[in-house]
Amino acid sequence: MPIDPTLAYDHGNIFARILRGEIPAKKVYEDDFALAFHDIAPQAPVHVLVIPKGAYVSWDDFSAHAPAEEIAGFIRAVGHVAREQGLVAPGYRLLANVGMDGGQEVPHLHVHLFGGKPLGRMIAQ
Repeated sequence: MPIDPTLAYDHGNIFARILRGEIPAKKVYEDDFALAFHDIAPQAPVHVLVIPKGAYVSWDDFSAHAPAEEIAGFIRAVGHVAREQGLVAPGYRLLANVGMDGGQEVPHLHVHLFGGKPLGRMIAQ
């Protein structure tokens, strides 16, 4: 079900539960600002989700309310995961869905890292 990114943060969402250790995840990276783990329904040979440890509904919420140190830490974590997964040289796709029209399904900011094969264009023209 698509998410309304203007609603308050839901502390019961699946990513909040993963952060609290209530639900297992196949972790690939963790630091003070972010957690990265394999998607349970991968759409590419490499499909990793990176989530901030703070309670942010969407990219909009994060960019408007997170302190600069947290924003920098999260972005650095995304880059670290891409390098660690060997995605930089061949290339990868970075995707953050926001809100209903964007197809966001979990009310916690997350970015998808896709790679491991040529991904083609996003939209056929």
